Amino acid sequence: MQIDLAVQVVTWQKTHGRNDLPWQNTRDPYRVWLSEVMLQQTQVATVLDYFPRFLARFPDVAALAAAPLDDVLGLWSGLGYYSRARNLHLCAVAVMGLHGGVFPQSAEQLQTLPGIGRSTAAAIASLCFAERVAILDGNVKRVLTRVLGFDADLSSAANERLLWEEASKLLPVHDLLHAMPRYTQGVMDLGATVCTTKKPDCRVCPLAQSCVAREQGQPEKYPVKTRKLKRSAQSIWLLWAQTGDASVWLSKRPTPGVWAGLYCFPLFDNREALELAVPARYRSALQDGSVFTHVLTHKDLHLHPVQVQLPPSAIGSSEGAWLAADEWPRLGLPAPVRKLLAQE
Repeated sequence: MQIDLAVQVVTWQKTHGRNDLPWQNTRDPYRVWLSEVMLQQTQVATVLDYFPRFLARFPDVAALAAAPLDDVLGLWSGLGYYSRARNLHLCAVAVMGLHGGVFPQSAEQLQTLPGIGRSTAAAIASLCFAERVAILDGNVKRVLTRVLGFDADLSSAANERLLWEEASKLLPVHDLLHAMPRYTQGVMDLGATVCTTKKPDCRVCPLAQSCVAREQGQPEKYPVKTRKLKRSAQSIWLLWAQTGDASVWLSKRPTPGVWAGLYCFPLFDNREALELAVPARYRSALQDGSVFTHVLTHKDLHLHPVQVQLPPSAIGSSEGAWLAADEWPRLGLPAPVRKLLAQE
């Protein structure tokens, strides 16, 4: 079964898999790494917009490493999960400084770089260097747990290790130079396009005949993960200060914390604290905007924008700056802040 499964995936990927994405048909580790990082927690359709613009600005790892972090965050703005962008920059610097600008070729070595975990390292090593190593992202977990009928709770680290072992047993054993990249892409494609979370299309799946979950008639039962991260909520007031020439006051958020490293309006836990940050003679000019919710992975942010026009001298803090309308768009901004400013 193990060899047959790999052969079936490789054969299916050639004719039915995704073969025209801009980060495919290459063994350039820079492009593969960039796409793998962008695709974490992000839809392909979104990455299709960001990937070419990112490459145009940073065509290789040397250009990325040499760029200021603010430039990287500026281009990343809107993709979310900004720790990915910070680690991307750190990783590029490490590749240049520790590896002479050349990505390591083994998954084991790749995992020593900032922001590259086990599955991402395996994806780069298998797609670019044909290393016989398994990936286990969300899509692949779904495919393999269903095919194998692997019903152990993946909330347990021990059970996840067992799935890694099973995934490694299923890898191709022949013609690895061609089979490994095709297999790795194939299992990702199956999870993304056929073996989906809801209503998987078992009729067109190349693994249907050997799939335990299909035979049981309950593929949506897999993967099993009982521990759910609790969602929380937080209310935040944003001081949206502008001058008469439409410059806005922005400051860089501290790390760690919400929107770490991004440029943002000053944030407050309540309106009273926001008022105290504004000189008394301007408080009557504060205008409350519409409250809206910004959804993060495990938290809902209820945002209260409060707008005011101030002379440049009204804010004496050194922890920020007035930025003109042609300056702030290039910075890394939280998506809701960029959205508010774009409305002006």
